Amino acid sequence: MDYYGSQITKLIEELSKLPGVGSKSAQRLAFHIINMPVEQVQSLADAMVHAKTGVKYCRECFTLTDSDLCPICSSEKRNHKVIMVVENTRDLAAYEKTGKYEGVYHVLHGAISPMLGIGPNDIKLKELMQRLQGDVEEVIIATNSSLEGETTAMYISKLIKPTGIKVTRIASGVPVGGDLEYIDEVTLLRALEGRTEL
Repeated sequence: MDYYGSQITKLIEELSKLPGVGSKSAQRLAFHIINMPVEQVQSLADAMVHAKTGVKYCRECFTLTDSDLCPICSSEKRNHKVIMVVENTRDLAAYEKTGKYEGVYHVLHGAISPMLGIGPNDIKLKELMQRLQGDVEEVIIATNSSLEGETTAMYISKLIKPTGIKVTRIASGVPVGGDLEYIDEVTLLRALEGRTEL
């Protein structure tokens, strides 16, 4: 049943199509938008349209950007000899928030998953191998610890090792604040294998 009229209902329906937005959240957002000044609504709509039409892949690392090279790849302060391989732009953003990584990135836009029909040719692996023709000292594989992420990490490692470039994998293990009794065996084993000297 249509409680609000067709325009409000349509707005709620469109908002609820966004990931992580249920019907109640969509309803709250819709009413918030309706109560915003017209200029703010127009600014929001313009930002969405401009992002959709103006954002593209960085020609170097394939993250999303609005210029030919992203700010990280164009920075002379970054160490271009160290490349961290991540699955998506959100992973890149997570590492950037630490403020500690000084190298550059390569965004795969996915992970190898035979179950989903995603093979090595469906992600940005060829492009990574082309980048390694340059002056690269280390590739840090920072894919997720999921089955797909591990499969992708192993595949990349096997491709790169014959080139003589150092290949490392991010450590995984016990999260800060985690109780050992609730952590699965694989995670505990990884934590043990990845231990460091104090």
